[in-house]
Amino acid sequence: MKKNLFYLFALICSMSLFTACSDDDDAPDYSKVIESEIAGNYKGSLTVTVEGTTMPSEPQKIKIEKASPSAINLSLADFSFMGITIGDVELKNCALSQNGDTYTFTGTQELKVDALSCTINAKGTVTNGAVKVDMDIDATVGGLKQSVKVVYEGTRLTGSESSEAKIKTFSFDMSNEANAIVIEQPVINDDNTITFRVDEAAVEADANVLKTLVPTFIVSDKATASVESGKAMNLSQDVTITVTAEDGTIAEYIVKAPTKNSLMKFSFEEWSSNLPYEEPLPSNLLATPNAGAKLLNGSANPIGYPVIMEENGYEGKAAKLITRDATNTIAKNIAPITAGSLFTGEFKFTSMFGNPLEMTHFGVIYDKKPLFFKGVYKYIPGSPFIKKGKKEDGSVKIEKTDDIDECGIQAVLYVVTLETETLDGTNIDSEDERIVARARLEDGTAKADWTAFNLEFKWKDGVTYDVTKTYKLAIVCSSSKDGANFNGAANSTLIVDELEIIGE
Repeated sequence: MKKNLFYLFALICSMSLFTACSDDDDAPDYSKVIESEIAGNYKGSLTVTVEGTTMPSEPQKIKIEKASPSAINLSLADFSFMGITIGDVELKNCALSQNGDTYTFTGTQELKVDALSCTINAKGTVTNGAVKVDMDIDATVGGLKQSVKVVYEGTRLTGSESSEAKIKTFSFDMSNEANAIVIEQPVINDDNTITFRVDEAAVEADANVLKTLVPTFIVSDKATASVESGKAMNLSQDVTITVTAEDGTIAEYIVKAPTKNSLMKFSFEEWSSNLPYEEPLPSNLLATPNAGAKLLNGSANPIGYPVIMEENGYEGKAAKLITRDATNTIAKNIAPITAGSLFTGEFKFTSMFGNPLEMTHFGVIYDKKPLFFKGVYKYIPGSPFIKKGKKEDGSVKIEKTDDIDECGIQAVLYVVTLETETLDGTNIDSEDERIVARARLEDGTAKADWTAFNLEFKWKDGVTYDVTKTYKLAIVCSSSKDGANFNGAANSTLIVDELEIIGE
């Protein structure tokens, strides 16, 4: 039935619903009444009944204008019906008749288009700033007869009403036991969706817990919402909240049902204890350049390891990344600094004189669509800033400057044809065609206190997630953003904790 109704309305409205209501050359002059009491914008609701079944009322604005001293035009701009935008609907040159404080207008329209034929009878009244329009439609669609009744009721606006229709805040009161499964408070996104996270284990144990969540929200001043704040809401499915401004302007928000998240999370509570240096676990996912620094630390001028355990993390332990000065070592002409780096993947040390950038094999298999890269960090730039360059004769030139170092934090998703295929330090920051999405911290400056980040994955233009492809995901954190080019400040220190990938 709904399908036929959509077709009916789309077709009728596309034909300019009412071309004329009536026309009377001897009609009285209602100019003053029209201009002072009738013409203007109206805020109200539209109710549709099909074959005795009434659909939920929907908010709607209309406009009445003076057509002549005795007639009006009535229009529904941007008319939408059950979520479908149809366009403008107009009743033109509708002659008024008076009965006390009430002004009445009527109109009839016959339509025969393709498989549709219908008779539309409209009758409206305007009384003391209130309008009501009844439309009776006897339609035949493809041989099927349908009786449709449309009723609009609204009140005239003064022009001073607010047009703001927003949800200002949306949250779950954690003192309410019904909201105990919420682990991340909602975010109101730019596209008017509202997203949040819940304890997946609790949902798997009892899916009904999503049906009794109790959100609390605040809308714009003098606006109203189609859903009441502080009442239980079934969020096992998406819920649409319609906000209507004081002047009838409408905005829709969709509270998204929390989807199952595929998490990749590193809290750095466990570290290896059987090596000369510390390494975060699990070792099959996380890697550092400590293995390469081992040789330098066994020399006469040890530099220290670029990644060590931090006892005082954001929660428990954390990972501390330190840019080490290697200008006094045998490696200075290849790598005058060793930036502290932590990444998903594998570090494969070849030799002291191999290309260090090719030893970092970034990325592990990831079989979901990543959405956000989250975590917390602190960062203190060191000094002096060490730059690797070339002299005129082609030999290595090392400079120490007053430049201020910055850290680097990012996550990169790329496509592989073989599971052994990886990106490395030579191309992780490039426009390599295999890279499809990236979430990167843009502000790498000093942060003395714990600072949270929540980075959205940005996809290349024209690229979308493809479940048939194999992806690798690389989390890469560095105490010197340009460490891949062996530029960075000695003792720059980046501490990271609670790194997490949110996916679906």
